[in-house]
Amino acid sequence: MHSFRGTIPPVVTPFTADGDLDLTSLDRVVDHLIDGGMDGLFILGSSGQVAYLTDDERDTVTRRVVERAAGRVPVLVGTPDFTARRVAEQAARAERLGADAVVVTAPLYAINDVAETERHFRMVAAAVEIPVFAYNVPVRVHSYLGVDLLVRLGKDGVIAGVKDSSGDDVGFRRLVAANERAGHPLVLLTGHEVMVDGMYLLGADGAVPGLANVDPAAYTRLRQAAEAGDWSAARDEQNRIARLFDIAFVPQGRSGDAGGIGAFKAALALLGVIDSAAMPAPLEGLSDDDTASIREILAEVGLLQ
Repeated sequence: MHSFRGTIPPVVTPFTADGDLDLTSLDRVVDHLIDGGMDGLFILGSSGQVAYLTDDERDTVTRRVVERAAGRVPVLVGTPDFTARRVAEQAARAERLGADAVVVTAPLYAINDVAETERHFRMVAAAVEIPVFAYNVPVRVHSYLGVDLLVRLGKDGVIAGVKDSSGDDVGFRRLVAANERAGHPLVLLTGHEVMVDGMYLLGADGAVPGLANVDPAAYTRLRQAAEAGDWSAARDEQNRIARLFDIAFVPQGRSGDAGGIGAFKAALALLGVIDSAAMPAPLEGLSDDDTASIREILAEVGLLQ
């Protein structure tokens, strides 16, 4: 049984310029992340642009990453869909393809109350034998997973942990405290990029930062400093990461799906990890000027000459 602690980045999904999955580049991303010290891989999340993939493409990505990881680290698979029965189907498919855990949001499009959302998670968990992680991401599903609900699901063994991308730091701190009072049934992973040192300090078990696609070794150093209680070193590493994260602010006037992920892909292409920074249609890649600005930041933090 995996612990699912540490740094588990949400893996980007590379595409060719023609809009097809670039599986060779995906292999290099997997190796880049594992060689950089990552403790797991989370595929088919927001950074993986799962909303733009067909079901067959989801299966292809899952199969390829599981094969490439080859048991070196656990693979967690996102399963977003409209309602519990559809999510359960996605989760069961991921399990058959070798996923070590599935990551489940509240329902999409459907308008459910708290009781229905709780039943949603219980239905999905009943459909698989691998661990289920709750993905708290209200910006995408318009439903916030509250502390009481999450801890109750954890105590009942329905979910093994939480990936928190709520942006609610007060709520996350309350969740950490409530989880401790309940005996720590949940693994708590922050989705922050630039507050990971603070989240470790208050008790997070790990992090799921998209920026780790670009510089996994930095997040490994940060985790190691936190585990050693060297908070000065952790802060210094986080400050460097924060400067690197400025690549996400380079694109202006772009959609939420195109800007930040586009910057991560542009950086990975500049580093030679992926062949192309192509985005899935209808998204478009970044401009040459944006790419040049990203190159300057990569050089400043020591990732490029």
